Amino acid sequence: MARSSTPGEGTRPRVRHAGQLGWDDGLYEEGPEKSEDSGSGERRAASGESGHRRGGPKPHGKKGKRRVLRWVASVTALLIIGGAGAGYLYYEHLNGNLKKADLTLGDKKMADHKANAAGQTPLNILLIGSDARDSKANQKLGGAKDTFGAPPLADVQMLLHLSADRSNMSVISMPRDTMLKIPKCTDPETKRVYPATTGLAMTNATLGRGGPGCSVATWYELTGITIDHFMMIDFAGVVSMADAIGGVPVCVKGNVYSHTSEGKGSGLKLEKGTTKIKGKQALQWLRTRYGFEDGTDLGRTHAQHMYMNSMVRELRKGTKLTDPGKLMGLAEAATNALTVDKGLDTVKKLYDLAEELKKAPTKRITMTTMPNVYGTGTLKERVLPKPGDADQLFQMVRDDIPLDGKTSKRKAPAAAKKPTASPAEIPVTVRNGTRTETDYPAKGRASAVKELLTGKGFTQAAIDAQNTEPAKRTGILFPTVDMEGNAQAVAKALGIPLSAVKKSTDVSGITLTVGADWREDGDYHAPSAEEKTPDSARALNGDDETACMDVQPGFGW
Repeated sequence: MARSSTPGEGTRPRVRHAGQLGWDDGLYEEGPEKSEDSGSGERRAASGESGHRRGGPKPHGKKGKRRVLRWVASVTALLIIGGAGAGYLYYEHLNGNLKKADLTLGDKKMADHKANAAGQTPLNILLIGSDARDSKANQKLGGAKDTFGAPPLADVQMLLHLSADRSNMSVISMPRDTMLKIPKCTDPETKRVYPATTGLAMTNATLGRGGPGCSVATWYELTGITIDHFMMIDFAGVVSMADAIGGVPVCVKGNVYSHTSEGKGSGLKLEKGTTKIKGKQALQWLRTRYGFEDGTDLGRTHAQHMYMNSMVRELRKGTKLTDPGKLMGLAEAATNALTVDKGLDTVKKLYDLAEELKKAPTKRITMTTMPNVYGTGTLKERVLPKPGDADQLFQMVRDDIPLDGKTSKRKAPAAAKKPTASPAEIPVTVRNGTRTETDYPAKGRASAVKELLTGKGFTQAAIDAQNTEPAKRTGILFPTVDMEGNAQAVAKALGIPLSAVKKSTDVSGITLTVGADWREDGDYHAPSAEEKTPDSARALNGDDETACMDVQPGFGW
């Protein structure tokens, strides 16, 4: 993967402008004709596939590998491949196709999931669409020559959440125009350190700061959602996967042609109604901005949700999984197309992951877009997380609340564990993390909370004045299982929900960080997530076969 210098800190990250295309609108290069995007740096779009728990399940010897082999070649594997030895070699061949990278490149270690009473934990996967032009296949599919070899951009980012009880699945897309702060990331190959941005930067710049692990670190910083895996796909991967699947039905409400006199547009040309698209046409659909809805990245994100829902329905019909040849083609396409974290480094782990994802029926899949608002001044063509609504959506995912509005089947959180010591015997470190993007740390908050703890009998509470890393939410971390009951006792004393108490090797003892949600004196009042997805998230159900894209005025034919 090509690397390059980071964008200027505190300013909008460098993006490719005139004549430089990506997942954004841009005609495909075929023969001598090439499309030049002379627009204002508007960018790309694509899709991704799915992914299981951090670290992934362990392969189960020969039996597990045979099971995977049946997945990629069905019961006729021995006939097609020529014997058990060759079958093992093919399994290893598929493993070798996969590209692997570090899960997170940030300094903050992600806290462990909070298990429910049945010991179940959710599964969160970041899906990334890369605009990399580091191969002939990707270069042929889009982009001016001066973008070849440039740092890739993470122009599609979708967080997939599979509930702890596997009854439902939620997806949150972040528009690539989103402006936010990017944390410090270290490139695992070059060891180059990319400092945290001092101002707002465009979210798609995260991929060029060391790899997909920086995108993961940025999501964790923004949402507080523990991410178990990532899966990344590029231009050529989308095309090969769409071909292997055999096509995905999509719908438009009128004839559409994504093309302007200035050369902008993906080149997508469809008749009114439903069309099964594959290959380059599928990539065109996923990249189309000009021609859909209001011609912005938000409309394109909605089109991506329609495509992904339709793709899942096609795969679950099973029509393409009965032909061993097509099945092997799909396995080749998938493993060649994907870059995954090191916890998904074998086909067996991907298979086990797919088995988990299959447990959520399509009628319980909900696609959403991160609620957003347009910026002002120089950011008027960019978006920011919408105060209130974005936080609400993130908290629903953190709390494992279904986004489809149906009654939750979640099992109740496990009961609090009994402390192993009295309050006076429990050391607690208190940190002031109340600093925000716009406000300095609230003065004296660590001291005030220490006094609250002392008044409740935790006389060994102490202040860590050296660590004032900002935290959006108040939380308590503990390093080992034997401290969980004591950490929960601290939470109960202050009215902090047990869901905010998590195990983390990032601390050496029970550590309470006072977050930006507790800047004022007095008792802590935990925000409660309503079991309702904000309307601004544009929820789309996975079973909705009537979904159809609006055509932007002026792009019909």
